[in-house]
Amino acid sequence: MIENHFVLFYGTIGIVRMFVTIMFLQHYKSRLSISFLMANEVAKLDLACTYMKSNKTISAYNLFMTLAENEMKKDDYSAGILLLLASECKAKQGKDRHDELFQAAKFYLEIAKKEKPNISKYSFLCAAKCFLRIGQYDDAMAAFEQAKKHVPELVEEKKPIVIVDDSPSITLKLNSYLKKLGYKDIHTFGDGQSAIESIKKLIQSSQNPIVLLDMELPDMSGDVIAKTLLKLKPELSIILITADEKTTPRVKSTIGWGSTAFVQKPFTINELKNALDVTESGSLM
Repeated sequence: MIENHFVLFYGTIGIVRMFVTIMFLQHYKSRLSISFLMANEVAKLDLACTYMKSNKTISAYNLFMTLAENEMKKDDYSAGILLLLASECKAKQGKDRHDELFQAAKFYLEIAKKEKPNISKYSFLCAAKCFLRIGQYDDAMAAFEQAKKHVPELVEEKKPIVIVDDSPSITLKLNSYLKKLGYKDIHTFGDGQSAIESIKKLIQSSQNPIVLLDMELPDMSGDVIAKTLLKLKPELSIILITADEKTTPRVKSTIGWGSTAFVQKPFTINELKNALDVTESGSLM
């Protein structure tokens, strides 16, 4: 959520005139409403955007500033973007927007002092861009130098894994390899129907599992399982792990439906890792 805010900021400051287009305001209004503002403030944001689209820039400015002041009291990141919107209202009126941009810069500097390194870096960069817009180059450089000192904390998040195979020896081997590769959230099923129900629940809870699928299960074949799952979520990651050759008709058809990788039994941990890497990168192996 926080990173999305800064992505919005960079797009905003780089192509400022986008603020006055209907498409941008509709998109931005939606992101602020969902990500940052409380329900009782959404109506004000909606009205401010409507005013801005209708060139009622004085009314829009007053509402954006009221919202920004409320969010600054809560140290909410949306305050910076609201100040930038207010500054655009000033620009449309042909007035100087120094004060609003300077206020946004100071706000981002305050946020930078309170946050973790990864968020502080983004806040310093936002402040630097605000200073650049008003010609305060020394302050912009100082903020930029501060940003360089903060190294983001990279946390690698492993996706859930669903193993669908009825062979105890294969599932034990896969569990062992996966744990060595850093995967912890592992679900194992020996039949297709149970696997499909579990994967449905993971998808409904907004998780994005990787499915390790055998081609021959007691109740249904792997190609049927894959087709069912890909109807539920076309971008679902499925790795076929089977004794079948890659050229067999059902393997070829399953790959054609959208499976992302293929591993032939017997396999090594490196072959599994390569398939997982291919799946994570989104290319077909």
